[in-house]
Amino acid sequence: MKKRVFSGIRATGRLHLGNYLGAVKGMLQLQNSHQYETIYCVVDVHTITTPYDKERLPQNKREIIVDYLAAGLDPDKSIIIYQSDVPEHTELAFYLSSQMSIARMQHLPTFKDKIKQHPQHSTMALLNYPILMAADILVYKAGLVPVGIDQEPHLEVARELARKMNQTYKTDFPEPVRFATKGEYVPSLKGEGKMSKSVEGSYINLTDPYETIEKKVRQIPTATAAGGKMTPGVETLFKYARLFIPDQLKSYQQAYDQGSLKFVELKDAVAQAIYADLKPFQAKRQQIANRPAYIDDVIRTGKLKAREIASATIKEVKEKMGLA
Repeated sequence: MKKRVFSGIRATGRLHLGNYLGAVKGMLQLQNSHQYETIYCVVDVHTITTPYDKERLPQNKREIIVDYLAAGLDPDKSIIIYQSDVPEHTELAFYLSSQMSIARMQHLPTFKDKIKQHPQHSTMALLNYPILMAADILVYKAGLVPVGIDQEPHLEVARELARKMNQTYKTDFPEPVRFATKGEYVPSLKGEGKMSKSVEGSYINLTDPYETIEKKVRQIPTATAAGGKMTPGVETLFKYARLFIPDQLKSYQQAYDQGSLKFVELKDAVAQAIYADLKPFQAKRQQIANRPAYIDDVIRTGKLKAREIASATIKEVKEKMGLA
């Protein structure tokens, strides 16, 4: 039987460059290898763990489905779903929560970071975020998860829960591992941390026109003059150069070392390369967006296929826990 893969992205708006390089490229690699059964999700329930706009959520969810399809996810090869369409995710999360202590969840660095971002929204939903993520994966008995390295603490929780359930109730959950992709960590345009939709000015949307990309890249904070130890902003700019213009990197590095580099020239070269990469995606996306019935069918078909797998897992878990 093929090994199963699961991955999901929060419904906080259209995909950005970090999503694409950190997760979607890995999704595509696994889908197109024909070695795996792939399930890809818009994790809209996760979205409500932090403040969100309920009026925009339905459209944000749909935009990500369109982005998935434009990026190359194929409903004939992958199951593509909304998390909320498969209630077995949240049901399994509750069963799994019986195997995890509050202290373990409170000490996760990701939880602490979110509390700093949203000090007025320290909710049980936020605390249980990693348990729901574990349920997303384990309800399909997925063994591979193509996500960025920042999600490793959450995957460790999923592995712990799989072990505890297997030991206590004799289930057969795999211990999921991260599938790493090249260029998986995309830095924030602000020069600190990773590209994130929750940090304004840190990201480039996959749908941004060239003028917007150029403006955003030019705003990366750089030094007044080249040479010497790189500032965080300069390091960020060179990381983008490494990702998008690797064949030109050596000459720009030499110019920097010699103190002759004009940062705006490097920024514009990076912006042009990013836009060249995104142009085919943007053209395909427009075509798909003009086919609403097709998008609806992808969502409906994915839901039916996913629930067939997930309901079998829930039936098994309930029986082994003595609930059925």
